[in-house]
Amino acid sequence: MIRLFAALAIPQEIGLALAGRQAGVEGARWRPPEALHLTLRFFGDVREDIARDLDAELMALRGQAFDIELSGVGAFGEGPELHVLWAGVADSEPLRRLARACETAARRAGLKPETRHYRPHLTLAYLRHPDPAEVAAWIQANNLLRSPAIRVASFGLYSSFLGSEQAHYRLEAAYPLLPSQLP
Repeated sequence: MIRLFAALAIPQEIGLALAGRQAGVEGARWRPPEALHLTLRFFGDVREDIARDLDAELMALRGQAFDIELSGVGAFGEGPELHVLWAGVADSEPLRRLARACETAARRAGLKPETRHYRPHLTLAYLRHPDPAEVAAWIQANNLLRSPAIRVASFGLYSSFLGSEQAHYRLEAAYPLLPSQLP
């Protein structure tokens, strides 16, 4: 079994800019810039034969390159259940289309449908019993986050290895998107 997900890599300069915002919440496990990504579809633990089928389905996807922008921050959970700090992504129909295509590829490869609503974000930190006031202050201080346009010219299939402190990711395959036709 291999733990897999499809995602967009985040350019190094964006990751480094986000690293400057990663402070102010005691006990937060901040993600290093090289681990930041925008998940398109989490597949979970997959048998090797299904992983090969999934790779073939993802390779067959066709789409055009597009731009995304980071916009705002937030947290998942409430009160003592707060568990993630994230950077949001401005609404993008091409991004939603690519995520749906990854979902279709997963189903064609024999994986169960995703039941959660797709909410694109970059996980910046995992939280364990944070002070809700600190989290609220961090969100207020960073809620105007905007990034320059990020060109999405490809996406990847990543494996995830869970460690004692954090997960480690490895790019297993990259899938290029066609250059967009600009007017």
